[in-house]
Amino acid sequence: MDLSPSATDENSPQSAVVKATARQLLVKLGASGLSPDAVAEAGGLAVGEVAGIFPHRDDLLTALVIDAYDDSAAAMEQADQAAGAAGATAGARLLAVTRALRQWSFDHPAEFTLIYGSPVPGYHAPQDTVPAASRTPAVLAGIVRSALAAGELTPPRRTVPGPPLLRPEAVELFGGVPEAPFSDLIERGIVLWSNLIGLLVFQVFSRTHDSVRDEAAYFDFAIAVAAEGIGLTVPLEENKTAG
Repeated sequence: MDLSPSATDENSPQSAVVKATARQLLVKLGASGLSPDAVAEAGGLAVGEVAGIFPHRDDLLTALVIDAYDDSAAAMEQADQAAGAAGATAGARLLAVTRALRQWSFDHPAEFTLIYGSPVPGYHAPQDTVPAASRTPAVLAGIVRSALAAGELTPPRRTVPGPPLLRPEAVELFGGVPEAPFSDLIERGIVLWSNLIGLLVFQVFSRTHDSVRDEAAYFDFAIAVAAEGIGLTVPLEENKTAG
């Protein structure tokens, strides 16, 4: 393998080969089984060829984490674009993007586990992962902003007590704090986001299969219930799944 500067670029074709091999190992061994040595052996490469692109395990993990966040968010963004082009309401758009993330999660369980499962021992995601990780909540925030602008939200019956609970980054991502009676909409949106990820964890890791008969339909119902927390109606009757 050519290790010229272009070959050691993390976006190079050679890098794609290394990451594809690493993803295969991720499925077989989990994140704890990844290392430049293991990837080299599995891919029939010299260790130096892998280390020339990803010198350490953490470099490789970070690349896989960023790719997983980007790929899953892209699925949501595409679903939202399609729903928006079809004239869907904000509630229908929310259902479309959460279904897209659910499908991606089932199609890529190892990558889902990498970004939403148990922390990898000894690995701490660097700041480089933040832009990619922000894309999923950004999709949700965009839908919520559209619902607010279109008058599709019902004001809450109770507001978050006390001072705002937000970090500046969350306010910036949403585009500012809405005026009353929706001044706690960002906090409520974070609840929606966490409910979504928690629901996916339960379904991907088979925590609901022995409790519900139709997990796809239950997912839709759960999203509709979670959406009520931000005052948004998800039109399930118009978006029934096959089960």
